Amino acid sequence: IRGIKSVAGVEVDLKATEGGVLHFADIARIWTAKGYGFQAISTAAVAALVVRPSTLSAITLYNAEAGGGKVYVIERAFAFNLVSTAAAAFWSIWLCSHPVNMTAPSGNNITVRNSTRGIAAGGSSSIVDTAETVVDDGWFPWGPIGESEATGVLPSGAVSAEIGGRIIVPPQAGISIQVVSSAVGQTFTHGFHWFEVPQSELGLG
Repeated sequence: IRGIKSVAGVEVDLKATEGGVLHFADIARIWTAKGYGFQAISTAAVAALVVRPSTLSAITLYNAEAGGGKVYVIERAFAFNLVSTAAAAFWSIWLCSHPVNMTAPSGNNITVRNSTRGIAAGGSSSIVDTAETVVDDGWFPWGPIGESEATGVLPSGAVSAEIGGRIIVPPQAGISIQVVSSAVGQTFTHGFHWFEVPQSELGLG
């Protein structure tokens, strides 16, 4: 059995078992196997907002590739409630996509890039910085609602917004995250999981 390779437009053989059962793999697994996957999370918890986000991010992921370079396909955004107050609270993740030619972050204070393939995580051109002043390009809630326990002080839940490639960050663009809570004093760490993909593999090159 043959199929058409979408980017190159040429015929390729489809893989199957000896019994003729076709192999299928979602693209995220393929990108993971190629070593495209990275994760980063802040280590210092910051207080959630109790109003809609505007010009301050908890962390910002910036694609510092040159024009024509790799695009960042966002797989997940996540937040962990490190300290809760002595009251039950609900909270949610908010994301803001920043366009090409945004102002680059002033720092890069989250330097650890965890490879999702278990290899050395060097070679990424990404910048991840905390407490960035950003342009309000439109903030939107993503993912499920988180709930904090009412005892207070102790860590509470983590929420993962499953983006699944529905947000793409091209070179010289970025994405920011914040948490909005129903209670003052809730603190969170924040992070992203993304794939750094050559534009030719997305049919964008």
